[in-house]
Formats: sequence, structure tokens, C-alpha cells
Amino acid sequence: MTTKFHLGWFLNFVADEWNGTWGDGGRDFTGDFYVEVARALERAKFDYVLIEDKLMVSTAYGDTMEYDLKHGVNPKHDPVPLAVLIAAGTSRLGVIPTMSTSFYPPFLLARLCSTVDHIARGRFGWNVVTSAEDRSAQNFGMDKLYEHDERYARAAEYMDLVSKLWESWEPDAVERDYMTGVYANHKKVHTIDFEGKYYKSRGPLNTAPSPQYRPTIAQAGSSPPGRALAAQHADTIVSPADSVESMKAYRDDMHARMEAIGRDPSHCKVLYLASPIVADTREEALAKRERWLTDPMYVEYMLAEISSITEIDFRQFDLDKPLPEDLTTNGERGTLAAFVGKDRTKTLRQLVTGSGLSSHTPFCGTPDEVADEMGEVMEQVGGDGFLLTSPVLRLNRRYLTEITDGLVPALQRRGLVRSEYTTTMLRDHLREF
Repeated sequence: MTTKFHLGWFLNFVADEWNGTWGDGGRDFTGDFYVEVARALERAKFDYVLIEDKLMVSTAYGDTMEYDLKHGVNPKHDPVPLAVLIAAGTSRLGVIPTMSTSFYPPFLLARLCSTVDHIARGRFGWNVVTSAEDRSAQNFGMDKLYEHDERYARAAEYMDLVSKLWESWEPDAVERDYMTGVYANHKKVHTIDFEGKYYKSRGPLNTAPSPQYRPTIAQAGSSPPGRALAAQHADTIVSPADSVESMKAYRDDMHARMEAIGRDPSHCKVLYLASPIVADTREEALAKRERWLTDPMYVEYMLAEISSITEIDFRQFDLDKPLPEDLTTNGERGTLAAFVGKDRTKTLRQLVTGSGLSSHTPFCGTPDEVADEMGEVMEQVGGDGFLLTSPVLRLNRRYLTEITDGLVPALQRRGLVRSEYTTTMLRDHLREF
């Protein structure tokens, strides 16, 4: 039996491949390039594009901004205006920008989500993050970030609050009755009078209910508190693609957590990060991977990237020795665990060139070969799909075309992914199969 699965795309609103031969050279940030990307993804019938974000220039690698700025790791633009632009330039593709519960006031975020879901005609989502960097906290008047588990306790209360704000208007509160002269029925709009440990809000939201009523919620929950939050609220979860066994174990755990609180697990789709490399022949694809992963600038770029995410200075470690066993962080613990993996005998260089921060599952070959491999992995895992991204975390038109016009048609021929949209709103895309 064919296991049909979903496809999403993981995007950074940074300069495209400015130092390569297939990009725009980073000429501008009008968003035009990303609207082109979104239209290509819509043509390939992807469920959504998820736009990552960070709120700082990192000094984690080498205790300096040099490498972050040199490689363009964290200089990036706000994803929400781009999401609006993408929504206006497409008609079916879902768009999910990242916004942090640590720094957005809850009322402001709830109102923003509702507004953009109207503009996107029900195709808007919110990637819920707690932020994991002290440098971000310092941009908002704090000395350092809250401790990891407290961040998630605050996020859980934050989610309760914004959920009540979205529900402060009953679905049929807007009557628009010409005869009675009533726009909205005041008996169907309610204050929420929320008062928790961390947040307080009167409500109601002063925006009318959006097409989805609440945005589609995405989250990358890896740690126990993160998994609990995702089980409660997420419509789609982002997870590293480590091994088939760990992928299946993660999905099974999330399903068990959802069932324990009365949620239907089929209402939440787990998408695994992957970076397929395709070419006309397997030899060409392997040569391409080797060329990318052995570039010294790639190694430095990736170490600067993982340092900024985990708040660990990986410049202090010998590239050709295994990492210390006792690495801990107040940053993104799930990302750290995915990066170091279970085989602690690997050197730091092997970790960087073996994962690309996105996948330990080596999808590399012709489009047909990779399509078969992806289908086999999904069959063993049980679902639900892949969140694709460029292996070097910086996109160019060539890689995009290889995926949308090479790999995806091969997947469609096998009945593994959709060939047409049958729904119009994002949550419905995810629940279609």
C-alpha cells in the first residue's frame, strides 16, 4: 500500500545564493525571489512554506559577530511581511512565518495572525518558537533568556491566552445584517479576562474571526516540554530526520501524547527535515554532495549556524576529534541532540559533513532513485511527510528547479504526493490525507 505524504519547504528570508552562480547575487530584499519560490512550490503542490527567523546577530561562534556576518547566517528580514507578500502571490500554498512567544505581546500576535489569515484566505500558519539565544533577549532589554523549561511554561500559558483571544468571537458573531443594521452581535463577542502566572489580558480580540478561526500551528518540539506543547496545539510538527527508527519513535511518542489528552493524532502531521540531492545520474549527485560538503567555507558556515542555534561555541573544539560527552545548553536542546546524534565516536567534521543540519538520511541520486528511497522511508516511519530545504541552507533557483521539476514529478508518478489540490485552506491541506 502506498503511503501518500505531505511536502513543506523550509525557507530563510536571507540573501539567496549571493556568492554562487545560480542566485541573484543578493541584490535586494523586495521579496520577488521568494514569491517566485512560492509559486514554484505551489505548482509542485506543496502544503506550505515555513519561514524561519532569528532576532539577533550571533556571537556564539568564536565570541564574535565576524562569522555570522561573513556567511550571512543571521542577518535576515522579518518573515511576516514576506508571508503576506507570498499569500498575495499564490492561491493555494500555505505560508507559516516564525514568531517568538518570548518577545511578541500575546494580544499583538493573536491580532496579527487573525489579520494575515484573512489576507491569505485561510492559508496562514504560525511557527511557534520560544527563542533560544541570550543575544536575542538582550535586544529586548533582558540580560539573558529564561531557563529552557520556564520558557516552555511561559509558552504554554501564552498559547492558552492567544487561543482564548481567537475564540473570543463566536464563529457566527459577524452578522452583517442590512435590515437590522448590525455588523456583529455583541452577545457573541466576549471578554476573556485572562489572568495567569505570566500574562494578563482582558480581550476580546478586535478582529473578526478569520477563515480558519485560528491559524494553523507549527512547532518543532523535541525536548519533553516542547513535545508536550506540540501535542497540545500543533497542526504540523517539524522534526529532524535522523534514522528511520528515531523518526518512527518520535512520531509514535507524539501520537501517544495526543491520544492521552484526547486529540486525534491524524490532525497533526509530522514533517521531517530533509535535503535531497538529485542529478541526472547517481554519480553526478554524489559528486555534487561531495563538492558541497568538503568546501572549507561550508564547514565554517555550518559551525557558525549550529553555534548560533545552540549557543555553544563550536570553534573551541578540534574538528577531527569527537565532541565532549557532557555538552549542555539553554538554547535549542533538540537541535543539539539531533546534531551530535547517537554515535558519539564521530568527529566534529564528520558531524558537520554528515548531517548538513537537516538530515542524516542520505537522499542522493536520480529523481527516481530518491523518490523510491523517500517512499520507503515514509512507509517504514508511517508518515507524515518531509520539510525540504537546501543542503547549504541558502537557496538558489537551480536547486529549487531540481526538486520541483525533477524530484516532485517522480514522487507524483508513484502516487506518493498530491498531484492536485483538493482543498483551499492550510489546515485542510494537512488533513486531506
